Amino acid sequence: MLRIQINPRIAALCLALACVARAGGQDRPLRNDEDLAGSAWRAVELSGRPVPSPWPNPSREPHLAFGTGGQLSGSDGCNLLRGPFTQKGEGLTFGALAGTQMACPGTDEETSRRFRNALTGTSHWNLVDGRLQLYGATGKPLAVLARRGTPPAAGASLSGTTWQLVRFQGGNDRVLTPDDRAKYTLVFDGGGSVAARVDCNRGRATWKAGASGQLELGPLLLTRGKVP
Repeated sequence: MLRIQINPRIAALCLALACVARAGGQDRPLRNDEDLAGSAWRAVELSGRPVPSPWPNPSREPHLAFGTGGQLSGSDGCNLLRGPFTQKGEGLTFGALAGTQMACPGTDEETSRRFRNALTGTSHWNLVDGRLQLYGATGKPLAVLARRGTPPAAGASLSGTTWQLVRFQGGNDRVLTPDDRAKYTLVFDGGGSVAARVDCNRGRATWKAGASGQLELGPLLLTRGKVP
């Protein structure tokens, strides 16, 4: 059994999960002709200005995690982001990004604004000394990003794994079991982001592992489709 402590914005739940897949592989530098999918990056410079470090909330630092199928997730330094991206060789553009609407006391709002502007203006990318650089029409880097570190060692075994719901226990101790486990899944990536499927809806949140098997999930950005 894996006990999960979730941010109060979602709920405090205790789930029993069954591991169905585990992906491995060593991290290695990207070449300019490779796919960005599967890589995660944190912003270290925006419009020629350094990003404050360390960030007040490491899980919300300005970052991008490129997923498969042309979808990405990340944060602008405060709010979580999710949306499409298109990469053709060194060409790179970002579609309309959906984001949470949260107040983040103590964070640099100007950095968040410059991060979003950099994504809007990006037309191509390059790797320079192992860092991902995003460019626009001016030819000067809009953003410079470094490889994003993996979660703490206590949760390293979750990175790259997929889990299905076996049992749900609510606050009233009522226990429910899904009709199809595949409809309720969590997919953890190495960039601190977790993709969720809740029946016909899809969502994404941040995750952070602590000591003694604790797992903290941030606010969930979830679609609101009606289940037939």
